[in-house]
Amino acid sequence: MLDSPPMEAIRVGALLDDKKYDLRLVLLAGKQGLSRRISSARIQKPGLALAGYTESLHRERVQVFGNTEMSYYHTLPRERRVEVFRTFLAQDVACLVITKDLEIPPEMLAAADEAGVPLLRTTHLSSTFIQNIQAHLEDQLTASTSMHGVLLDVFGVGILLLGKSGIGKSEIALDLIMRGHRLVADDIVDVKRRTQDSVVGSGSEIIKHHMEIRGLGIINIKDLFGVAAIRERKKIEIVLELVEWDPGVEYDRLGVDDRKFRILDVEIPMLVVPVRPGRNMTTIIEVAARNHLLKLQGHHSAREFQERLNRAIALAPENPGGGTDVE
Repeated sequence: MLDSPPMEAIRVGALLDDKKYDLRLVLLAGKQGLSRRISSARIQKPGLALAGYTESLHRERVQVFGNTEMSYYHTLPRERRVEVFRTFLAQDVACLVITKDLEIPPEMLAAADEAGVPLLRTTHLSSTFIQNIQAHLEDQLTASTSMHGVLLDVFGVGILLLGKSGIGKSEIALDLIMRGHRLVADDIVDVKRRTQDSVVGSGSEIIKHHMEIRGLGIINIKDLFGVAAIRERKKIEIVLELVEWDPGVEYDRLGVDDRKFRILDVEIPMLVVPVRPGRNMTTIIEVAARNHLLKLQGHHSAREFQERLNRAIALAPENPGGGTDVE
């Protein structure tokens, strides 16, 4: 039997609570095993296990029997069926799902109860059920965290605004929404890692589509501006931290060096933008989004300017004062 590396896991019982992915699962036996772990989003159809070959079975995975497996099972002599099925259940599988609402022999139910392995049934065809449960498990098993901030879709770029409470994140976000951009989440951003190099943010179910504006209170962006003003989720592509302007701090004026912000071990481009009266933060954020899109096309304005400046300095004749004339 093959071992899986340690990773995120959910309990089998959580599958019965699903309302989002249309699993249509009913528990028939093995109730005492609902606390068993599922640690892989991959599903296994263990046809060879019914022939006695259990070496390829994976621990803590959902096992699926469809019409082919059940038809083969019924061809076996009754004593052999019981032996094979008990051996299968002894391999530390997470649970077994019978698809297509197929009839389940009493000895299978009894063996599942005896082994403490949940045996469930769904009305879905195997292909449909596998597609649905893989989507469910991928959603549940990815690394996740929550962050205090505002996530927006600005020109198709996911921008996460960070900054201390009261600095104006929600007010800036509201201004951007008024200009046609889209809110993903305000105050609490739920973040999940989708791939090795990308994370996706979404709003908390409780406060989704809502914003808190000091002086106004809680407002519903979807009701006020329509469905075009919101998004359910968005890949985070820029982290933009708002800080109070400090005359004693030297802020980045060229933008040559790219800063990074780490979320769930994924490094994301980061900008630190000082806030003070008179600065149009909405325009600055829009330009940051446009500049990011330009970088994706291979144009890094700051570095191109630096290269032109360096070439001008290298080619300029020395002046009598020992310096160079770059004009």
